[in-house]
Amino acid sequence: MKKNALIATLALTLSVPAIAQQAPVANPYLANVPVSAGPIVLPVSPAGRGTRPYEMSRAVGAEEKAAMMKKIMPMMGMVKSMDVKDVMNMMAIKYPVKKGLTFDDVKTSMELSANKLNFKKVGESPMWKDIQAVLGDMEAPRMEVYHYCDIAAGREILKYAPEAIVYLPCRIAIMEDVDKNLWVLTLDWDTSWLDSLSGKMGAPDKLMGHAKDIRDKMDVIMKAAANGDL
Repeated sequence: MKKNALIATLALTLSVPAIAQQAPVANPYLANVPVSAGPIVLPVSPAGRGTRPYEMSRAVGAEEKAAMMKKIMPMMGMVKSMDVKDVMNMMAIKYPVKKGLTFDDVKTSMELSANKLNFKKVGESPMWKDIQAVLGDMEAPRMEVYHYCDIAAGREILKYAPEAIVYLPCRIAIMEDVDKNLWVLTLDWDTSWLDSLSGKMGAPDKLMGHAKDIRDKMDVIMKAAANGDL
C-alpha cells in the first residue's frame, strides 16, 4: 500500500484531467472544491467534507483508499518503469552543495538566509545521531532536518484543510551521501501544475499565493545554503 500511495500521488500530479467547478459553498476557504476528477471519484462527499475553517473532513478508511488506488493505477502505464525510489526523487527538490563547504558552513548559511526572510526556525532533528545512538550504526552519514514555519501561511492552510497539519512545519534537510557529497533537500511544494486544471481543484487564490510564497522562500534559503552565502 505504501508503494501504491506514493505512485498514486505522482499519478494525480501528472495525469488528472480538467476538473469541473462545483457551486460555491458558504465557507470562502472551500469555494469551488471539486468532488471528482474525471473518471476518478475521490473519497469525499458534501456530507463528509469539512466546510468551516479548521473543520476536519471525515476519516477515509483503508478499504475506500484501496478502491481509489485501483482506479488510479491504470493511469500509470506511462510511468510503469518507475519504482518508489524514482517517485521519491520526483517529489523532492535538491541542490548539491558547492565543493569545499562543510556541513556547518551550509547550516550557517541556511539559518542566516532564513532569518533575512523572517522564516522562523522552530526545530531540528539530528537523525544521524539517533541512528548512531539507537542502532549503533557509526557509518551512517551526517543528516539533519530543520523545521521552519511561516505562521500566517500555516494558518490559512489549516483553515482550508486542517489535515494538512501532517505536512507542517516545512522541512529542509542537509544530508551527506555515500560519496561524501553534501545536499540540501525539501519536499517539492510546486503548485504550478494546478494552473492547467479548471478551477485549480478548488484551491483559493489566497491559499495558492501563500503556497507559492513559501516555496519561493524555501528555494532562496536552500540555494543560499548550497552556495555558502553569508
